[in-house]
Amino acid sequence: MGKKKVLSEKDLRNIVYPSKNDILGVAQKMLVFDRVMVKCQDGHTRICRIRGKMKRRTWIREGDIVLVSPWEFQNDERGEIFWRYTQNQVEELKQKGILKIE
Repeated sequence: MGKKKVLSEKDLRNIVYPSKNDILGVAQKMLVFDRVMVKCQDGHTRICRIRGKMKRRTWIREGDIVLVSPWEFQNDERGEIFWRYTQNQVEELKQKGILKIE
């Protein structure tokens, strides 16, 4: 198969919208290994783990908009990051009214 070559973030058209259990958030601080402190739209600050498949393929920086799935236990404190939005995708989320951060 091979890797898909993407020349710029403008070429990415896939966008994952949050389902009823998912929350949008902003990566605030990078912690050790694969942990990130995320300020979520629901007002909670969660320590989130980066999903394994995503950890190897996508870089997350402070200030990035991410999609978080809260854990079933400790759902106000912990979660899992499974999508990072590009700048164009963030603009589209703001236009549709889904993103209310910033």
